[in-house]
Amino acid sequence: MKIYRGTIVSLDVERILLPNGTTMRMELVRHPGGAAVVALDARGRVCLLRHYRPAVDAWLWELPAGKIDHREPPLVTAQRELREEAGLTAARWDSLGSIWSSPGIFTERIELYLARGLSASAASAHADEVFEIHWMTLESALETVLTSDGADAKTLAGLVKAQKKVR
Repeated sequence: MKIYRGTIVSLDVERILLPNGTTMRMELVRHPGGAAVVALDARGRVCLLRHYRPAVDAWLWELPAGKIDHREPPLVTAQRELREEAGLTAARWDSLGSIWSSPGIFTERIELYLARGLSASAASAHADEVFEIHWMTLESALETVLTSDGADAKTLAGLVKAQKKVR
C-alpha cells in the first residue's frame, strides 16, 4: 500500500514473506538509487566535499554523489554529479561496486566509482546544495573520514574500496 509519494522517495507498507516462512508487515522507503565518485587526480589526491546536510544539521565529509535521475544508468549519474559538484570530467572510470545505504528500511543502492584522468569543467551545483570542495591525499581523506563524526557511509566505503584498487 502506497502511503506517500514525494519527488525523491515514496513510502510503502507491504506484507513480506521471509525465507523462514514468517510473514511480516514492513514499511519501505523506496529510493531510485544513486552514485558516488572517488575522483583521484594525478598527484594522488581525492576530491571531498564538506557538505551541509539540513536533515542532520551538520557539515559532513562526502564524495561527489547524487541520486539517479529519470532511470539514467548509474555511471551517467556519477559523471553528471562529478561535473556539477566538483567541476570535473574524467577520462577513466572504474566500478568500485555498490553499497546499500540502510537496507533495514531503504531500497537505495549506491554505485561507487573511481574516476581518473581528471579535467576541469564548468561546475553547476544546485542552489539548494551548500558545500566546500577540498583536495587531500587518499590516505588523508580516509583518515579524516575515519576520525570524524561528520562523514557518511558511502564516502567511507568509497574511499576504502578505492584504496584497495589503487594499491
